Amino acid sequence: MLEVQNVTFHYNTQEASTPPALRNINLRIQPGETVAIIGHNGSGKSTLTRLLAAILHPTQGEVRVDDISTTARGEDLWTIRQRVGVIFQNPDDQLVANTVIDDIAFGPENLGLPRHEIEERVQEALSSLELGASAQLPISDLSVGQKQQVAIAGVLAMRPRYLLLDEPTTMLPGHLVRSLLATEQRLARERGMAVIHITHFMHEVTAFQRVLVMHQGEILLDGSPSEIFSHADQLETLGLDVPMVTRLGERLRARGWQHLSDVILTPEQLKADLCSSNSSN
Repeated sequence: MLEVQNVTFHYNTQEASTPPALRNINLRIQPGETVAIIGHNGSGKSTLTRLLAAILHPTQGEVRVDDISTTARGEDLWTIRQRVGVIFQNPDDQLVANTVIDDIAFGPENLGLPRHEIEERVQEALSSLELGASAQLPISDLSVGQKQQVAIAGVLAMRPRYLLLDEPTTMLPGHLVRSLLATEQRLARERGMAVIHITHFMHEVTAFQRVLVMHQGEILLDGSPSEIFSHADQLETLGLDVPMVTRLGERLRARGWQHLSDVILTPEQLKADLCSSNSSN
């Protein structure tokens, strides 16, 4: 389990007038749980990710990964590095090898796995991100979007217990976004991997079990997608949007379609509700 206990974090501890990047954060994320985090730039989303991955340490409070403090050193820190995989916005920050296949293999090789398991993991990651045809290409020849695919594949090949993705879809085309989101859900379901997905795109969060809304370093809302998007007006005051289909459902209910669900999250749900409403009339 990932645990954040009474955590406050300052980037500049010498300047008392500077507000903290995170303030009094308490959070627990269970294995197999899927969590989306939304909020404006500067709300603390990326800082929280780096604390969970032991890249940063709390100014106050404690972060624990499977009951190991992220301030640990030696073998305990290596254990955290194995269990928590992070995908950053800029893929150049984590690509290390010359070719696609070598970069994806880098992580499993450093885990000391046998050759046959490394090959199995690499092939699985290549397939998941549709990179098979690009396996032998030099990293330098790839577009930014392709580099992001490789970075994601490299982390997936390590099979972490906790997968943290910091706005990973910004540079991906639509069909690969859908593929990645499906892969995240499958990993959580089949392997018990916890997935924490940071995004600015509201339609991406509807399939997650839980959504956190962050603002000015605090968690303002924490609930299911239906619970979060039932606060549409509050989200708008924070400068956040809701899925277009959610707004459409609200407008239809206001015009008399009372058989619709209180909160519509997907076009499929809206279609089913409309069909059910028509059949009952």
